[in-house]
Amino acid sequence: MVQRSLRERGADLGAPAARAPAAGRCSPHAGRGRHGPSPAAGALRQRERAARAPRRRRRGANRVHADWDPCAGPRAARCASSLPELPAGLTPPRQLAELLLSLINIPSVSREEQEVTGWIAQQVAAKDGLQVVHRQADAIVFGLGGRPDVVLAGHSDTVPEQGNLPGRIEAGEVLGLGAADMKGALAVMLALAAELAAGTERRLNPLFVIFGREEVALAESVLSGLFRSCPAILAAQLALVMEPTANQLQAGCLGNIMAELTFAGVAAHSARPWLGRNAIHEAVRGLRRLAELEPHEVVLDGLEFREVVSVTEIRGGVAGNVVPDSCVAGLNFRFAGDRTPAEAEARLRELVGPAGELTISSNAPGAPVNLANPLLQRLRDTRGLALEPKQAWTPVAEFAAQGVDAINFGPGDPDFAHRRDERVSIEALGTSLSILREYICG
Repeated sequence: MVQRSLRERGADLGAPAARAPAAGRCSPHAGRGRHGPSPAAGALRQRERAARAPRRRRRGANRVHADWDPCAGPRAARCASSLPELPAGLTPPRQLAELLLSLINIPSVSREEQEVTGWIAQQVAAKDGLQVVHRQADAIVFGLGGRPDVVLAGHSDTVPEQGNLPGRIEAGEVLGLGAADMKGALAVMLALAAELAAGTERRLNPLFVIFGREEVALAESVLSGLFRSCPAILAAQLALVMEPTANQLQAGCLGNIMAELTFAGVAAHSARPWLGRNAIHEAVRGLRRLAELEPHEVVLDGLEFREVVSVTEIRGGVAGNVVPDSCVAGLNFRFAGDRTPAEAEARLRELVGPAGELTISSNAPGAPVNLANPLLQRLRDTRGLALEPKQAWTPVAEFAAQGVDAINFGPGDPDFAHRRDERVSIEALGTSLSILREYICG
């Protein structure tokens, strides 16, 4: 009785499995055994008894879902028009939104992705037909077995919270930390994997890669280690990195240099500044050239990228009555994919000139545009998707460095990424899932 109930509950997206799969070595043929009786059975019996008992609503209980329930009560008519019915076996918009809400409400700021990775592993384990290819604390690779044609990749980490947890659903949108960048994409990936595992016929074989530590410096990249420990990823002909693109195709990406420009001075009493040299004044003069720079347009394969230099932070000063002897400005240089990292550093030093001492803290390469890939062309032909340049750095650069063509495509709106009011529309989630379904199966 318990075994049957566990499988039945696992058939729904977002339902917990009996246990998560153990970490293991990468194997394209790795599968899952049947779950025997587990300690979760007793807890499950308690939940089933509680479900049959009369419910008493506690003050403030389930506030996450209380704000939006379009399929109940007097709003049912509006629900019917805003959430269209789908054929049997496909993921309803409401279910997709609830799946995303579950992901949002598991905090996963960079370097703390273990819990959300474990939860995702439970969802994968609950689906007969899905195979875990590789698992580690902050990443999971899964698919349907066999050599992959295309990789669907997304990061599970977020920037720090800004008062936007827990998430909520209202007015046809899912709001909360990571909704746009990029847990909405993870929900789409899990929903698509569940549909394919249920037996939906497909023409392409996808491999799903979910990893952490993307919202930090490239030196902490999880992907670089995954490429070594799970070479099955590199067997694909194309990678779809599901960064926020508002369901448009965005090719290539900008490289990204983080640097510090230090201005030296001589400390003195502020009443007698001529006895010293004000480092902040030196910074004002030295940064003027950078502040006046216009974006530099670079066209690659017909797509226009914009190289830009920004002063992103500044710090200096000792006290209100001291002429400062040091001032440090943080610089960020975004460069086009036709420059190597070394060429980009040389260009930044040229722009800075003799002003201050430049120290490079990180230098992530950009990615070229490769429009000749046949699987990319197939994706472009799916509903005539528009093609744009990616005016940011994304992990497509890491795939490109390994010889795998990559493209950015995801449901999130980049304009809402990292914002306090971060959100994604339920319609955008459904559109993304529908496009990928057509691409994989059509």
